[in-house]
Amino acid sequence: QVQLVESGGGLVQPGGSLRLSCAASGSIFSINVMGWYRQAPGKQRELVATKTSGGTTNYADSVKGRFTISRDNAKNTVSLQMNSLKPEDTAVYYCYAGVVRGWPYNEYNCWGQGTQVTVSS
Repeated sequence: QVQLVESGGGLVQPGGSLRLSCAASGSIFSINVMGWYRQAPGKQRELVATKTSGGTTNYADSVKGRFTISRDNAKNTVSLQMNSLKPEDTAVYYCYAGVVRGWPYNEYNCWGQGTQVTVSS
């Protein structure tokens, strides 16, 4: 079994910053894509930012220029630096990893438990 554990969520004022972190543990051969999704009440879960093991990044248009994703392949960790936060960023943020396990080396979608981010005055 693979576990993803997030940390760093909380309450912040508009214009403030937060840094989310996620660590993967368990039976892992490699992780192809790792990143963050979010879900607000009444809305579908949406991609925020992802990064491949080769370094290719993908950001939602709504967060480009404000959020930065980074990862450490050797430690199986990923983080999300969130700057200039807006009330519309309020959501539960979920860590995602496309995990490759042992033979036959198939890829599995793994999700963290989620961490609440609230942007409010």
